Amino acid sequence: MRVEITDEARRYIGTFDELVGVAPTDCLVFEGGDRLVFLIPAGEMAEAVGPGGKTVERVEEQLGASVELVEDADTPEAFVANALAPAAVRGVTVSRQNDVVAYVEVVEADRGVAIGAGGRNIEVARTLAKRHFDVDDVQLA
Repeated sequence: MRVEITDEARRYIGTFDELVGVAPTDCLVFEGGDRLVFLIPAGEMAEAVGPGGKTVERVEEQLGASVELVEDADTPEAFVANALAPAAVRGVTVSRQNDVVAYVEVVEADRGVAIGAGGRNIEVARTLAKRHFDVDDVQLA
């Protein structure tokens, strides 16, 4: 599936790569550039975060935006679980009937984390899952 990346998102990806040495494969730009979500290649998350989160903090200072990272995955199930981190996901089931829906079982104490303030976190999971795996919806089960 080919993902269309805006010119603005490409600039953020380039800057992130220059600062960190990890090239994100996607970037979502929210709230006029105040919030950025980068999709990090599988296996490169530790380098992208840096010791104690210092690398992400440096990127946030440089870009003047809140930065969130999501680790890529090979399957839609693993991808959705990664997108909802740090919520503790027990399992993801993808149903392919009329629509493709990922049903996510989350530890009860982490439902709020998975949803996020105003639904921010689950919306990121929905957007990225649609862009990268053609998943129509992500729902907490």
